[in-house]
Amino acid sequence: MIIKREVHFTPANQTRRLHIYLPESYSSGHELYPVMYFFDGHNLFEDEEATFGKSWGLKEYLDNWRKDMIIVGIECGHEGNERLVEYCPYTIQGRFWGGTLNGSGHKTLQWMVSELKPRIDTEYRTWPHREATGIGGSSMGGLMALCGAVCYNDWFSKAACVSSAIFPCMAAIRRDIRKSNIQEDTRIYLSFGTEEAFHPHPTDPMQSRTALQNLTVQEDLRKRHVMTDLCCQIGGHHSEASWEKQIPRFMEFLWF
Repeated sequence: MIIKREVHFTPANQTRRLHIYLPESYSSGHELYPVMYFFDGHNLFEDEEATFGKSWGLKEYLDNWRKDMIIVGIECGHEGNERLVEYCPYTIQGRFWGGTLNGSGHKTLQWMVSELKPRIDTEYRTWPHREATGIGGSSMGGLMALCGAVCYNDWFSKAACVSSAIFPCMAAIRRDIRKSNIQEDTRIYLSFGTEEAFHPHPTDPMQSRTALQNLTVQEDLRKRHVMTDLCCQIGGHHSEASWEKQIPRFMEFLWF
């Protein structure tokens, strides 16, 4: 079952739509469920809702998976550069961003842990503790998932950071990994596709700029005793069709 509902998004004083997946067993019992929060919720379940006409197909996977859980997909703002601002925890610069982008991603994450998560835990049958709570996303959403697991580790114990947009803010990410209080049971999945990598190597996909950045982040996390899985998706593009193929790998790794 997919429930769509509007909630108040305090950082922008606007409403945002939630796309909530409830397992089939939800309506017939009293069981409590783990929860995973995803960014770009409109791209998760239904092709007709997805920005580019192709979703992750996450509902089909979950309907047949061995574990039952709740997914809360958070839809971004679609006006102008709202998504970039909401899904960037740092101030970044460069031509790609039109100069300087003053991200409000930390405000988004603070809203999630202080307003959204308590509401979900109150209105649905959830296991509210951090060990049963994950976060995920792709591209800028992957960056947010990484920041969420690192900087808000008291709430999120696992993260799917798929094709994360880490390239413009490596110094800030590495600083946060070094300084944050990260518990040792944390599990973080990292990935990139060979067809989306910056400065690809002619023979070794793990020598592209994108690969080396992900390897650096992985090593930083491992120094903090975080369990990691880094996926190099051969032939993978920056697209929902490619990310859909990674679902079994990151879900099994995170929710072992």
